[in-house]
Amino acid sequence: MTSAAGSDQSSPEEFQAVGGKLERGLIWVFIVVPTLALVPGAFFAWGGWIGWHDIVLLVGFYAITTTGIGAGYHRGFTHGSFKSRRGLKIGLAIAGSLALEGPVVRWVADHRKHHKFSDRDGDPHSPWRYGTSPWAVTKGFVFAHAGWVLWGEDRADPAQYAPDLLNDRDLTSISRHFRGLAAISLLAPALIGGLWDRSWQGAATGFFWGSLVRVALMHHVTFSINSICHVTGRKPFTARDRSGNVWWLAVLSQGESWHNLHHADPTCARHGVLKGQVDINAWLIRRFEQFGWAYDVRWPDLQRLERKRSAVT
Repeated sequence: MTSAAGSDQSSPEEFQAVGGKLERGLIWVFIVVPTLALVPGAFFAWGGWIGWHDIVLLVGFYAITTTGIGAGYHRGFTHGSFKSRRGLKIGLAIAGSLALEGPVVRWVADHRKHHKFSDRDGDPHSPWRYGTSPWAVTKGFVFAHAGWVLWGEDRADPAQYAPDLLNDRDLTSISRHFRGLAAISLLAPALIGGLWDRSWQGAATGFFWGSLVRVALMHHVTFSINSICHVTGRKPFTARDRSGNVWWLAVLSQGESWHNLHHADPTCARHGVLKGQVDINAWLIRRFEQFGWAYDVRWPDLQRLERKRSAVT
């Protein structure tokens, strides 16, 4: 879906597989600090210390960034499940960048490498990398959840795994501006909250709920697709890895946790293909298609699905 609005090929050095010291440090900050906010966040929410403005900021920014990652970074840019008009392409890339999971070029490269080697040697974040014993899987689970981002070195080379994105002027430009978009992602809820309540307290609570708690929830839901969904879950379709469906993550992930079908048929625009499987990202892609913003959508093929049915669920 990355037809460029003019070709502007970037040098491979510009998008390294692993960023420099500053970027690695920022990754630790973006992951660890919001995670630490979850404990007081649960306490504050239980005590009723959250206003409806805070809830709107939390839910609103969460929905935007989850859509950017799931529908944009993942189904669109990585797997080509649909093609986008330029406005939608730029919007989804910016929304995904606001999730603070890395520049779109590097994210796509890592995920394509994951699919190439899924749960085998070469997979950047398989929970089975250390073996199948309880201790090995425990170590692997931690690594697959967040360790691979914090200290892993087995990352994908964008020149090898995302050359189409490197040839897209819009996506390389958005990747270059990731740090600025990260700052906007963190500061915008505080600014909106402060103006909305006309107080510094509104800015503080907007930052806490709309930035810190929202980023932590978004990160750990995404990380859970790499960890939980490759350790457990139902497997109604045949895939060459250990991917499973985890129903209780479906709403929070907007459908990404129907992970077994995704690995059985990676380019399919809908992951929740069975009755009762909520897939918000697929619903959004359908709306994009109806508005004329998306085209060449790869919707499920019933015959193809039946061929991939597994005898073990």
